[in-house]
Amino acid sequence: MTSQPASGRRSAAAKRHREREREIIAATRALFDERGVRDAQIEDIAKAVGINRAIVYRHFSGKEELFALTLVGYLDELRAALLEADAAEAAPTVRLGRLIGAFVDYGVAHPAFIDCAQALMRRRGDELLDEISESALFRLGRGISGCLAVLQTAIQAGVDAGEFRVENPTLLANTLYAAGLGALQLARVGILVTESQPGFPVTGEVSPDQVRAYLVDSAVALVTR
Repeated sequence: MTSQPASGRRSAAAKRHREREREIIAATRALFDERGVRDAQIEDIAKAVGINRAIVYRHFSGKEELFALTLVGYLDELRAALLEADAAEAAPTVRLGRLIGAFVDYGVAHPAFIDCAQALMRRRGDELLDEISESALFRLGRGISGCLAVLQTAIQAGVDAGEFRVENPTLLANTLYAAGLGALQLARVGILVTESQPGFPVTGEVSPDQVRAYLVDSAVALVTR
């Protein structure tokens, strides 16, 4: 009986490695959705897969890389939601509003996406390069850019139609994404803070629908000012 060629063994090992990586990411995503990002621990993720934590670190450089690759899954879903909501035949302001609304709806439905995206945005680029492999960072960048491309295309179409006055659609798309993440946190908390008089704070309520409407109106105001 002949042994399996070395190339075949390497191919089988690579396949097993990819399958285990997907299992770990899937378990991380499940814990994110169940408990939130802050309460997801490597030990719990490993237990869910049926492995020890040392094996997790054989597949990922650290917790940050694992969380970044889990975020990629959310971003892929978000892009699909944006594409579904996109309406190239609609008026530019309507099209933009549909995309902003889809972004808010996805974030409200997936709170862990907000936490994960915000956690990574707080890190400087050089920090991420130190903690995340280049291949993982590439996948993360591709996930973010895929979402931004849908928004940027809609903004550029409005510019080309003469209805939007935007000098840099790329910058605006990135700004709307970052601002949207902050507003999604506000929608989740549901609390507004103001002053009844100087030095006396009071709180009020804000609903996800109010945040959604505000973000849509703000985006339209930015492109048509």
